[in-house]
Amino acid sequence: MSGPTSAFWQERFDKQETRWDRGAPSPQLLAWLDSGALAPCRIAVPGCGGGWEVAELARRGFDVIGIDYTEAAVERSRALLASQHLTARIERADVLTWQPDAPLDAIYEQTCLCAIHPDHWTAYAAQLQRWLKPGGTLFALFMQMVRPGATQEGLIEGPPYHCDINAMRALFPATQWDWPKPPYAQVQHPNISHELVVPLVRR
Repeated sequence: MSGPTSAFWQERFDKQETRWDRGAPSPQLLAWLDSGALAPCRIAVPGCGGGWEVAELARRGFDVIGIDYTEAAVERSRALLASQHLTARIERADVLTWQPDAPLDAIYEQTCLCAIHPDHWTAYAAQLQRWLKPGGTLFALFMQMVRPGATQEGLIEGPPYHCDINAMRALFPATQWDWPKPPYAQVQHPNISHELVVPLVRR
């Protein structure tokens, strides 16, 4: 398999090299929740990491499933839920093969796509479409992480991998997804770069 493995991510947790972890839910998730754009429903959080978003969704009454294939991430997520007396499903699984037991209303995608090697992006995008009901929403934050080696030499550098908006248009084509019109809002990340806010509705 191309790209980082579960062992790679386990080592990051073991060494406490988790720069992507804000130590709190994403401000964009909170904005979607507070505005009512994202209301209680059946939702999955692939690549849930430390579980901050899972916990926030559970607190607000969602039927939420967190998915991660790294043992440390699963343990952290479950511990966070327990410490806050919240209930949610945390499943240790590979997002490229996992399937929900019933279709989802929504998916919160923030740090999973950019952590997967681009060789597997088409398989992952197909998974997201399969998981969602028609009319369901993919609440996506596309990581912007341009590196000189990529733009000058064509190297595939990451994680996090740069989620170029043109590549995203190809990955989530307008024949299958309804795209909002640009420009897209930006969410600054204190430790990495910024993300583009792009909610997509499954046709």
